[in-house]
Amino acid sequence: MDALYIHLRDVPVAESRDIEEGVILDFDADARIVGLEVLDASERLGLANLVNVSIGNLPVERAPWAAE
Repeated sequence: MDALYIHLRDVPVAESRDIEEGVILDFDADARIVGLEVLDASERLGLANLVNVSIGNLPVERAPWAAE
């Protein structure tokens, strides 16, 4: 098993949620995305695609289930 972790913000993780099997989002205390973990990343994405992962215009907003 391998994992890819995309670290978006340098704040403590308060909660993690499975959004599908093997894909986990980490949130801070204000329910904002801190990071994303993909388990078995080489199988899901292929080794060639892992080398060129890029993120653009990722909305980093409150999770919909977070209390207002």
